[in-house]
Amino acid sequence: MRIMSLNGWGGKLHEALISYLQSDQPDVLCLQEVVHSPETEKDWLIYRDGDHILPQRANFFRDVAAALPDHAALFCPAAQGVLWDGEKVVPSQWGLATFVHRSLPITAQAQGFVHKSFSPHGYGDHPRSRCAHAIRIYDYTRERAICIGHMHGLRDLGGKMDTPERRVQAERLADLMKQVAEPDDPLIVCGDFNIEPGSETFAVLAQIGLMDLVTTGGFEGTRSSYYRKPGKFADYMLVNQYVSIQHFTVVTEPEVSDHCPLVLEI
Repeated sequence: MRIMSLNGWGGKLHEALISYLQSDQPDVLCLQEVVHSPETEKDWLIYRDGDHILPQRANFFRDVAAALPDHAALFCPAAQGVLWDGEKVVPSQWGLATFVHRSLPITAQAQGFVHKSFSPHGYGDHPRSRCAHAIRIYDYTRERAICIGHMHGLRDLGGKMDTPERRVQAERLADLMKQVAEPDDPLIVCGDFNIEPGSETFAVLAQIGLMDLVTTGGFEGTRSSYYRKPGKFADYMLVNQYVSIQHFTVVTEPEVSDHCPLVLEI
């Protein structure tokens, strides 16, 4: 089974990302920073936040679902705000999505917020609402269930340091996993956590038996060349003792986002 975690950057590198997913065909894709704008048929819209202006793939969720037609597609919104079509306002949801190959039955799932709650009338002030999604699937190859969860961690304008909010975020993520997991289940938790490698988040998640593969694997970072700020770590993938790892890597080529895909084979 091939499990991928990726912050999709709102689909900014659309062609490269879709081509990569069509070629790679992960069994489970945990995708963060997903745009869903069902009221428009436009391909591209613009995100504006002060002087931060970014092109967004208007229906990124739909695009990825079309690229993975043999997968069940699940979208988890964190907020609904607006994107811009010129000077026209377009309602747009923003969150994360999970794509699961249809050969893998989803037998349990939980969706919840690790920071704040759903923001229905605007993306809100930073740090904004953030959600997580956990699933329990049955793997017929191994004749056992596997639990996979991911989140997009809050963005603090002050940086990626530990804060009380980030500790609560980690605790909520652990609680979400416990909602779907049963004793001795293999657990995999991943996503763009927006934290540094030394964060107390890892100690919190260790309490449910999780160990990170990025910080223990000697990788130099998880950001692509499109990310030009200091601090090259943001994305992580953790497993418990029941996960049989065949291979894990941080994919640096091709570049499909300002984040690198994390790929685990079990």
